[in-house]
Amino acid sequence: MMKKIAIGSDHAGFEYKEALKQWLEKNGYDVKDFGTYSTASTDYPDFAHPVAEAVEKKEFDQGVLVCGSANGVAITANKHQGIRAAICWTEELASLARLHNDANIVCIPARFISLDLAEKITNKFLTEAFEGGRHANRVGKISC
Repeated sequence: MMKKIAIGSDHAGFEYKEALKQWLEKNGYDVKDFGTYSTASTDYPDFAHPVAEAVEKKEFDQGVLVCGSANGVAITANKHQGIRAAICWTEELASLARLHNDANIVCIPARFISLDLAEKITNKFLTEAFEGGRHANRVGKISC
């Protein structure tokens, strides 16, 4: 079954978002772009909230958010009760975010990693499955 992916970025992540969107589509994902649509200065919450809401409502299987450091989009997305957004700058972190934390949005720091690595991180995040087991109890304690 084709996974549905919500993607968004601010101006600092725009170029990576565009490239990741193409990469996702090329690899068989159904992608919806929540913006931004240029490199003009924007406010990251304007794009992180709609992505997080779409994933939280289960309209999309997972999400990808990109900004300069990934901090702003992660903080914003994690305000949503059903979201576990993880900042990932290595493939191992992406794997652990899925395996141990059942993260549902990956946050990419465009100013600190290469596009090639961003693609590898995204691939790892989207193809790794939650381990459950002892981690399920811990993930269950995250919600307030």
